[in-house]
Amino acid sequence: MIQVAVMGYGTVGSGVVEVIEKNKEEINKKSGEPINIKYILDLRDFPGDPYADKITHDVEEILNDSEVKIICETMGGLKPAYDFTRRALLSGKSVCTSNKELVATYGPELIKIAHENNCNYLFEASVGGGIPIIRPLNYSLTAEKIDAITGILNGTTNYILSKMEKDGACYDEVLKEAQEKGYAERNPEADVEGYDACRKIAILSSLMCGKTMKYQDIYTEGITKITTTDFAYAHACGKTIKLLALSREEDGKYYAMVAPFMISKSHPLYMVNGVFNAVCVHGNMLGDSMYYGRGAGKLPTASAVVSDVVDCARHIGKVIMCFWDAEEVALTGIDRTSRRFFVRVPLEKEKEAIHVFEKVSVIEADVPGEFGFITDEMTEAEFNEKAGKLGIISRIRVE
Repeated sequence: MIQVAVMGYGTVGSGVVEVIEKNKEEINKKSGEPINIKYILDLRDFPGDPYADKITHDVEEILNDSEVKIICETMGGLKPAYDFTRRALLSGKSVCTSNKELVATYGPELIKIAHENNCNYLFEASVGGGIPIIRPLNYSLTAEKIDAITGILNGTTNYILSKMEKDGACYDEVLKEAQEKGYAERNPEADVEGYDACRKIAILSSLMCGKTMKYQDIYTEGITKITTTDFAYAHACGKTIKLLALSREEDGKYYAMVAPFMISKSHPLYMVNGVFNAVCVHGNMLGDSMYYGRGAGKLPTASAVVSDVVDCARHIGKVIMCFWDAEEVALTGIDRTSRRFFVRVPLEKEKEAIHVFEKVSVIEADVPGEFGFITDEMTEAEFNEKAGKLGIISRIRVE
């Protein structure tokens, strides 16, 4: 029997316990040995909970128990999760986590410690909730040179944008509804400003290139400035608006960014709505592949954690290879990247806009007092220079 401890009995941690207990027969069959939850670490007591007898407040009880072979870290944040994870790995206990912040910040260090101690640090649940994406990058696509990843990686922002588009409601109204339904946190900054998606694309990008792409170096822009008027223009030209996280390798150089984009109906991410997430991966031999599913939530995320538990159970005392070195990738700025831009200007600047941007595709959206258009392809630097001369209402990149 393989003894497991769960650190953190919140939404994801309680989901991990539920998945293991409800799917015990299937999980035990696939892991090759019975899985048993011996401890649940939390500061709180849970009187009346069916697993209250497994609750411990002392992490030392877990770290010093030689029977515990696998730990599920579902605490979130950096402290004390980093210290607990590091000590667990140093003692030869594998750790499975949903903690994207910890993985994005200390991933290569923790992977190295795990391998040096013949155990594993797995983090399938840190990106895309229940969508299998880490494992495909590590195993299924090993014959590929991955050169591009594009994803909708945050369910909260995708839900907000989908509702704004469908109901014609303003951002503030939809955010409030998302908070009431539990899709958005009371403080939604990490989601709506793009920070959550930034950490996730940093993890995927690091696995893509095998080196460390620091999330702090990635250009990040959220959805707080998107309006119902923007969606009116998008509809008029057969497009929608999504918060995309993308990473590219071009001529041996890498760039990554998170920002709202207008995308057309032919784009594979066009129909990804609500709390669903999706990731498109491009390989030099395979071409495009896409991974789609629920990107957040108690049970989808917990299911991904437990899939890592099964993988660790199959490899007790053995290392599961993961190519992610501590060497940092120097990102190129997005100024030199080229794309088209959707632009809104006051109606009185129509002639000036056409003069400054030269070739434009006009969007007839019947918005009073405005002129909307899409530029020809140009670099970010060129666009910023032209927009600075003109004075614009807003712009959204076009993918």
